[in-house]
Amino acid sequence: MSNHSAPADAVGAVRHTRILIVGSGLSGVGTAIRLTQEGVTDFVVLERGTDVGGTWRDNTYPGAGCDVPSHLYSYSFALNPNWTRSFSPQAEIHEYIRAVADRYGVRDKHVFGCEMTGAHWNDAEGYWEISSTQGDYTADIVVSAAGVLCEPNLPDIKGISEFAGEIFHSARWNHDSELTGKRVAVIGTGSSSVQIVPSIAPEVAHLDVYQRTATWVLPHATRPYLAVERWAFRRVPGLQRVLRGMIYANRELFVLFQAKYPKAAVLLEIVARVKMFLEVRDPELRRKVTPKHRLGCKRMLVSNKYLPALGRDNVELVTDGIAEVRAHSIVTEDGTEREVDAIVLATGFQVTDSPTYNLYTGRDGRTLSEVADAEGYQTYKGTTVTNFPNLFLMLGANSGLNYTSLIYIIESQIAYLVDAVATMQARELRSVEVRPEVQAAYNRELDTKMARSVWVSGGCDSWFLDSRGQNATLWPDFSFKYRRLLRGFDVDAYETTARTR
Repeated sequence: MSNHSAPADAVGAVRHTRILIVGSGLSGVGTAIRLTQEGVTDFVVLERGTDVGGTWRDNTYPGAGCDVPSHLYSYSFALNPNWTRSFSPQAEIHEYIRAVADRYGVRDKHVFGCEMTGAHWNDAEGYWEISSTQGDYTADIVVSAAGVLCEPNLPDIKGISEFAGEIFHSARWNHDSELTGKRVAVIGTGSSSVQIVPSIAPEVAHLDVYQRTATWVLPHATRPYLAVERWAFRRVPGLQRVLRGMIYANRELFVLFQAKYPKAAVLLEIVARVKMFLEVRDPELRRKVTPKHRLGCKRMLVSNKYLPALGRDNVELVTDGIAEVRAHSIVTEDGTEREVDAIVLATGFQVTDSPTYNLYTGRDGRTLSEVADAEGYQTYKGTTVTNFPNLFLMLGANSGLNYTSLIYIIESQIAYLVDAVATMQARELRSVEVRPEVQAAYNRELDTKMARSVWVSGGCDSWFLDSRGQNATLWPDFSFKYRRLLRGFDVDAYETTARTR
């Protein structure tokens, strides 16, 4: 296939491809590589950015890094012996994705700087019609690999658009902004904030950290690898795979107190409380940062620097809600006005209500968002959806994890997709669409598993929950059970149509 760095063919022409992949993060690159390895070359990847990498390309804020151990945060077919730390920084992960894309020769399958603006299923023709900023396409199969952490969540705060200083989201960090010596506000105390706050606190004149809900913070076992370790990773056969397996098994234990026996979380809460006592000496600050929910109910945070940073003389933790933002200040609900020069929005992403869902129009004319609003966001095995033939979602509903590497889930879904493509080819199928009764039964079983989890019983409101209060984000069981579920494409669960000759 020719290089796809240019728009589709001649002006006004519609290009057809067998498979169209949307997004080039870990999911999109992994899918492209596996298809190539299986001899499938008729595909194209649309990427709105100028490079591969997805969230690891976009999130370049100070202190950005992964909270999953390095050896687990790589493709199983492309282990990386060059990690410099036990938990990798953003730049290393981005470079790893770029290197893998180049090694397996999939970069020339991309159209960079190309954003998909819509995808409509044409039932009469049995393919997807896709519009993009660089021309129109048709595709037999569409793979949505846009990612769950791609669309920043911008808070709806009175007056925020009138702020006269610098303001930006953590995922759109303005590196031209000089925060040194300024009064800065960080809104949010999630996984991005715990990395940003200690990174900028020593540089700014004053830092206000706005916390809506306290979150448990666990010790971070991060350290640089010794030279002898890095030599061993490169030279000792099988060492990385042994370490990877040990790390994987250890992380699976978190399922016990999150999904199986939530009361057991008290053991980790003790660890977090001891850490808090040692790092936060001020009783009033300690009271503010002590969560009222069960550990694991919200995303678990790991940091050795965040809590000490809150105790700095130039840092104030603000727990009163924000009433409004003015041109040069933030006013909280108790009437206190704090002057500020710059605002960092560490407010997370649109996960259960991603605007990308508005782009896919299914067989009955409704978008994925409209179906989700009417019936709740549900998928079959986190991958396919009734009413959307030949659409495969990467990290769809209830396929996320908050304790181990998402790459394990991504590779499971890629295997399912690859087998689906092979099955459609072998049986000469034009379309596959999961049967509604199969999808409904699958989600009833999910609800039963979810009912006993800490995400339901833990007493918190988190971004894992959708507008109905349902956890449409996480997989409520061991990850190896998810992989077993997707080990082969179960075509009998699908309505199929034959390819016309």
